Amino acid sequence: MELNFESTRSELPSESAGGMPKDRRREALGNLCALPDEILCAILIYLTPLDVARLSCVSSVMYILCNEEPLWMSLCLNNVNRHIEYKGSWKKTALHQLDLPNEYHEDCKKSLHFDGFNSLFLYRRLYRCYTSLNGFSFDSGTVERKENINLEEFQIEYDGRKPVLISGLADNWPARKSWTTEQLLVKYGDAKFRLSQRSSQKITMNFKDYLSYMQIQHDEDPLYIFDEKFGDNAPELLEDYIVSHLFQEDYFDILDSEKRPPFRWLIIGPERSGASWHVDPALTSAWNTLICGRKRWALYPPGRVPLGVTVHVNEEDGDVNIEGPSSLQWWLDFYPLLPDSDKPIECTQLPGETIYVPSGWWHCVLNLETTIAVTQNFVNSKNFEFVCLDMAPGYRHKGVCRAGVLALDEGSFEDVKKNGLCLDNNLSYSDPTRKEKRLRICQPIEESKNENDSNGLSKCHGLGSLEFSYDINFLAMFLDKERDHYNTLWGSGNCIGQREMREWLWKLWLGRPGLRDLIWKGACLALNAGKWFERVGEICAFHGLPSPTHDEKLPVGTGSNPVYLVADYAIKIFVEDGLEASLYGLGTELEFYSLLHKVNSPLKNYIPGVLASGILLFENGSYTVLPWDGKGIPEVIANCSFTSMKHKKIDYPFGVWSKKQFEYQNAGMSPYKLGNSGECSLIWPYVVTKRCRGKIFAELRDTLPWEDALNLASFLGEQLHNLHLVPCPSSNASLLTEGEKIELLHDNRFLEIAADKIHITAEWNLFISTLNRKRKDLSDRLTKWGDPIPRKLIEKVAEYIPHDSAEFLDIFENEKEVCKSCTWVHSDVMDDNIYMTQCFSDSFSGGSTYSLPAEDGYVNCYRSSSGQKYSWHPSHILDFSNLSIGDPILDLIPIHLDVFRGDTRLLKQFLKSYGLALGRRKSLNELVEDNRFHRLSYRTMCYCILHDENILGAIFSLWKELRMAKSWEEVEETVWGDLNDYAAGFS
Repeated sequence: MELNFESTRSELPSESAGGMPKDRRREALGNLCALPDEILCAILIYLTPLDVARLSCVSSVMYILCNEEPLWMSLCLNNVNRHIEYKGSWKKTALHQLDLPNEYHEDCKKSLHFDGFNSLFLYRRLYRCYTSLNGFSFDSGTVERKENINLEEFQIEYDGRKPVLISGLADNWPARKSWTTEQLLVKYGDAKFRLSQRSSQKITMNFKDYLSYMQIQHDEDPLYIFDEKFGDNAPELLEDYIVSHLFQEDYFDILDSEKRPPFRWLIIGPERSGASWHVDPALTSAWNTLICGRKRWALYPPGRVPLGVTVHVNEEDGDVNIEGPSSLQWWLDFYPLLPDSDKPIECTQLPGETIYVPSGWWHCVLNLETTIAVTQNFVNSKNFEFVCLDMAPGYRHKGVCRAGVLALDEGSFEDVKKNGLCLDNNLSYSDPTRKEKRLRICQPIEESKNENDSNGLSKCHGLGSLEFSYDINFLAMFLDKERDHYNTLWGSGNCIGQREMREWLWKLWLGRPGLRDLIWKGACLALNAGKWFERVGEICAFHGLPSPTHDEKLPVGTGSNPVYLVADYAIKIFVEDGLEASLYGLGTELEFYSLLHKVNSPLKNYIPGVLASGILLFENGSYTVLPWDGKGIPEVIANCSFTSMKHKKIDYPFGVWSKKQFEYQNAGMSPYKLGNSGECSLIWPYVVTKRCRGKIFAELRDTLPWEDALNLASFLGEQLHNLHLVPCPSSNASLLTEGEKIELLHDNRFLEIAADKIHITAEWNLFISTLNRKRKDLSDRLTKWGDPIPRKLIEKVAEYIPHDSAEFLDIFENEKEVCKSCTWVHSDVMDDNIYMTQCFSDSFSGGSTYSLPAEDGYVNCYRSSSGQKYSWHPSHILDFSNLSIGDPILDLIPIHLDVFRGDTRLLKQFLKSYGLALGRRKSLNELVEDNRFHRLSYRTMCYCILHDENILGAIFSLWKELRMAKSWEEVEETVWGDLNDYAAGFS
């Protein structure tokens, strides 16, 4: 396409025949003039700052478009690395970030002016940048104002029902006097605070720099401080306010601070800044107290999407993204279009007032002047079920919660009512190419014939008399109740992860027994707990076990498979990653238990014994239990066509080597494709083991005596020593038949490894092939995980990880022989998979129970009420469903990061007890000259990076200082450097 741009030398306007300046748009833009300015500006955002600077030299109109401050603001924020220094304009700030030599910096020149060009889009944007909001205050009276309201009145009239403005709650806060920009500057001028802006990155600015920015900026959507970590950076601020008696109930406070989702924010912003239309995360409720300044609020009840806002719901994981104008743009451009019947409820919040926003309510906030506020989100009895519903996997119900009947297709509600299901089966597994469902609000309706139909939503989809109701029973109808809630892809936008969600429900179940009826209702929404309880009951009935009691209804722990403790038994139903993966999980576990007893390994004394195992089948409306000991292929499985591999008639066709081949095939595959077993989704393998008595380590961690922590490290070293000495089954029999081959990317070419080579070679080939597959989409995967993984390190990861995993494993000699053998790997020794038992010893005089604090949060001892000293000793290691075969160093990753929380003293104690070799001192491959391949720390760090789980997120959460690391070597040395001093680590 020819653009025919004009020369930039033409600074003076050319005149038309009538003496008027002619429109220079055609000559300046060429064929691009067909695009509206809005589209052109949107395209420019995707260019680099240097490309935009070059493009500004092409023509006069391009000069105008490419020198807009809103454009340079977007370019700057999209390219900044966490911390930002404002240089008086966004163009100067962006160019400063590029570290250009001085001669390339722009000189102060007189601005260029070009006649013959006008743009309503640019004019409106300029107007928003400079408009004053002095007279913008408005109060419709639709938000009630209350003073010193009592708890009973709040709970009856407002909690979970409607917004309210409350005065008097903050009258005695120190913040009312000390939270001014001047005083905050004195105390926290150098402190870094997070900024709110439309970017996936977390950007910070020193408070003194931000205050300077506020005073000189003219942005249409100014940055404002919206920091959920302010309590970490400036903990004294937490002492300046207290949570009102109205909002004390918060069910999230049962979680440890590092696992609790963000819930409180410090908010500081200038005139024109604010929060665009949104619904608070996870359908939580919120309170917001204004310390100084004025805020204008607009609110809509649940299900009423504001004009100009688009809701995006991802059909794979249910992630909800909201796209809309800035708060100022909405009030200027969209608000005037609304008839009175469609206007939101509004109020202007004054200093000292607290506004309460119920669960699911849409709200938009505009700062009319410089404001300082604090806000918190919370879960209580009124919104608990809505929060649990929002955590449930799927997309339909999440769309309905926010967009009401706009989320429904024609006739879909009738299908729900007729079939009693939340989704038609054909919609349950949607076309994976259709990633996103877009839900738009209809145009405003001037007159509504139905007074109860306040915004005419039912007219948009022809759904007749259907009325949206923000009622948990109504909304739950749109759940996909047949979806496996344990196994479905979890939305990255959920406020907490699946593991944390299960831990949250379980902690509530144990810690607040008076709420169990409510917790059960929430678990049925989030976990489909009622179905799993029904299934475990069938297993108990078949094996003659006691039926689960009311207190045993909820699955325990945080694992990816539902586990029930019933009387003296533990019952695990395998669901993780779908039926095929579950069969390999149970098959491998049963194969391992059999081998463990065959070789009489001492490890068998520290693993719960298997009492029964089998397959649960749901067919024709009823359940059938089929016993299975892992040997042979059950007929119900043989009749399924889901399996991706041919299984030979051997003792354990779903044993570890078939599992390894399955892992290789799935390496690098999209999570959406895993676990979708189609017609075989109503089959569940299970195992019954003897129940361990005592407590899991996760419950004792914070109060465990240091001596007991050292004993635990020694115990784990001994048991991992025993595990890694258990002989691996031969891969010849189950991995490859004669003539079959596998591919391995090695030394930049594919080698064909024939099946007749020694079985150890086949083991390592499969292991390395899997790692190499995981390397292919590594940067994309780390980018998707995002914070707290530093962006700079993600950019360097390809340089750090070897191109061929065989290099750092150091296993080949002349591409034929192997240096060392694989071992069994548990791969999931975490704080909830270790059981501890209580032991009593010496008696002391005294009465009450007490503990003495010691370093690192451990205590020195426990004493019972009778004065007896007691301690906790590890007794069992649980959950061998993730068993694999590979490099034994893999087992150190969960132990050091999850159990030891990075404590190097415990790691050293573990290694002292472990005592087995973990590598060779010198490479046998003469082609490998890089010294890093001889470091155990390097190999372990590479495994962390290539791991299926977000191990890096745990690392950068434990070692927060590493978020500023400049290289992966720095991270490696900090986390794993002690491994290089491990004397027994080399053979």
